[in-house]
Amino acid sequence: MSKAKEKVKIYKKKKQIPEKKIIEDLQSKYKDIDETKITKFIHLPLSKKTLKGLKENDYVELTDIQRQSIGLALKGNDILGAAKTGSGKTLAFLVPVLEILYCKQWTRYDGVGALIITPTRELAYQIYETLRKVGRYHDISAGLIIGGKDLKFEKKRMDKCNIVICTPGRLLQHMDENPLFNCVNMQILVLDEADRCLDMGFEKTMNSIIENLPQDRKTLLFSATQTKSVKDLARLSLKDPMYVSVHEHAKHTTPEGLQQSYIVCNLEDKTAMLWSFLKSHLKQKIIVFFSSCKQVKYIYESFCRLRPGISLLSLYGTLHQLRRMEIYESFCKKHHAVLFATDLAARGLDFPAVNWVVQMDCPEDVNAYIHRAGRTARFQAGGESLLVLLPSELEMVERLQDRKIPINMIKINPNKLYSPHRKLEALLARDVYLKESAKRAFKAYVRSVFLMKDKKIFNVKALNTDEYAKSLGLAIPPRIRFLQKPQKNTSNIQNKINKENEENVNSKICDNNETSINISSNESDNEEEDDIMKPMNKCDNSGFMNDDSDDDLLTVKRRNIDIDDMSDVVENTEDKNNKKKVITKAAIAKKILKKKIIPNSKKTFDDEGKEVIDSTKSKVSELAKKYENEIDSGINIEVAKQVLREEDQFDKQRFRDKIKEKHRQERLKLKALKKEKNKDTSDNEELQEENNDEASESEVSEQNLSWLPDPDKIYGEQKVDSDKNSLDNSESEENSMIHVPSKRKLIEQNGKSVKKKQKLTNEIVNSNLKTVEELALQLLQR
Repeated sequence: MSKAKEKVKIYKKKKQIPEKKIIEDLQSKYKDIDETKITKFIHLPLSKKTLKGLKENDYVELTDIQRQSIGLALKGNDILGAAKTGSGKTLAFLVPVLEILYCKQWTRYDGVGALIITPTRELAYQIYETLRKVGRYHDISAGLIIGGKDLKFEKKRMDKCNIVICTPGRLLQHMDENPLFNCVNMQILVLDEADRCLDMGFEKTMNSIIENLPQDRKTLLFSATQTKSVKDLARLSLKDPMYVSVHEHAKHTTPEGLQQSYIVCNLEDKTAMLWSFLKSHLKQKIIVFFSSCKQVKYIYESFCRLRPGISLLSLYGTLHQLRRMEIYESFCKKHHAVLFATDLAARGLDFPAVNWVVQMDCPEDVNAYIHRAGRTARFQAGGESLLVLLPSELEMVERLQDRKIPINMIKINPNKLYSPHRKLEALLARDVYLKESAKRAFKAYVRSVFLMKDKKIFNVKALNTDEYAKSLGLAIPPRIRFLQKPQKNTSNIQNKINKENEENVNSKICDNNETSINISSNESDNEEEDDIMKPMNKCDNSGFMNDDSDDDLLTVKRRNIDIDDMSDVVENTEDKNNKKKVITKAAIAKKILKKKIIPNSKKTFDDEGKEVIDSTKSKVSELAKKYENEIDSGINIEVAKQVLREEDQFDKQRFRDKIKEKHRQERLKLKALKKEKNKDTSDNEELQEENNDEASESEVSEQNLSWLPDPDKIYGEQKVDSDKNSLDNSESEENSMIHVPSKRKLIEQNGKSVKKKQKLTNEIVNSNLKTVEELALQLLQR
């Protein structure tokens, strides 16, 4: 029997819906988005790739800012988003960016589609990491463009990035230098921490960036303290922006789970308070904010030596970028640690499970306080904030309360204060490097207070700098030069006023009928005016000083002084004492320009007072001088040729003179050589004659002539006498011809050369022998 054939089921593949239809369906649902009914990401018309990335990273429920802003952004509106710290603003702009580029089917070959600009590198890195998690299933490339990284590596890949997350400085550098970077097709501009990006610090950079961006784009601004300045919004050319402020009508501007408190502490007790606080909170995660990098560096280095019993980290701007990222990541992973930081870490950074935020230095304004305190109590979590204020900075509390920030005062228990001052002094005595770091920290803090705009809160004169230096471990407080300059100016003004008083002793006396001094000053806290007016405010209605000393009674004061502006007094006193004016380099340069003096030029004059012109450096011919003076623009070639011909004649004549001078010098040298040779030969002849005479005398005396016959016997006595006379005459003639040289000449000749003397002596000896033989032969012949 044949087996029954089994039925084979054929599974047909489902027809794949084209991506264009999916995109059209999503876009058609954008109009039906109702912000009041939406609670989860699934309720939004988002692509499957985005929803999958959100689900894998446990982003399920929407926050208030996300619910209200994502729908508006998908509809194509410009947004100004403001919400509390830790409320999920990053996803509020990342999700619309991904969806808009997905709907436009953006590819790597389309270039830059979205720019996300942040004020700090750490915040840019954090946004980049969240984008990698959420958008991992999209075919869109992203790039992190921040300072401190390899610029060449970034330049080669800029044309392939669809989403660029960057800081303003590095972005502008690519716009200026990188030909591959092109923003013509850009669709979305996002400014995170927009108020910081648009303030004075980044104003010029942001203006340059905005000029290079296309006008047809969507702009999203997000911040915890959003700007409403018309000027800033006009710069960005926003089109009917939607202002989304979720917590505008809330009781408090800070998160509900944040407990805020402040303490009043003297400047010299701050270090002891911080040390005691850390020792009592060893099993918690703490961020400590300071106003300057140098303070963070010194406190970190010194506390590491003291070993409080908890891991310490420091984050500030002057560190290398890779080191900063390493510190950021390590602090995020740790459960118990202390991070000393500047305002670099105050904006946008999401540090998980931070228990305390301690602000050791008073923040610049309320916005800075909100961003610092917002590093804890993020997204329905709890946290505590502590603000340390000086007695002169208590007005900050009123300003915080005016901005709906609940803050309570707490007091320090003096029994639990542990001062590390002695240990710090010992450390600084051992380590010179740490001592220099302490000095820099001291100066940096005083300078930061001095440069603050709000002088009602920040008063430099209220600081006890000597005690503060001791609290840092410094035995001697460092010199603060920027504070001493204004004090010198006020002391000079006082001295000038006192001199005028002495000059007017006999003419001006304070009387009862004289008018008192009227001082009109809008600011009583003006330091220079207060110092200037101290010697003049002591005169009462009777015209004398209020003090009881006899010396003060005899002093004479100026009368009829109406001071409306102390600048007039300063100008009058300076005009009378011009000798004491400080002459600046700019003033000297202006004087030189007025007199038309050419600087760094040298002029020489002859005996008659005429200027000697150096033909090698300046032109000599009259035609050349006229040509230089008359020429305004361009070059007349024909006239220039004539000038060159005339100058060539002077150059040729100068060359001839140079050669003549050279020949003249050579002749003089030859004459000098000839004179030296003649002197040597004459001296040699004199020496030869002297040596000949000496040799002849010695030879005659030394030779034995006994073998010769007696001439008297042969020739007779008369002949002998005549011979004797002749011999005597010859000897006298020879003696008269001999010139005895001086000792000086003999010493000079002896010092010249030994070889010459040896030759001369040999010649003299030979010549003497010949003369002796000739005489002997003559005598024998006779």
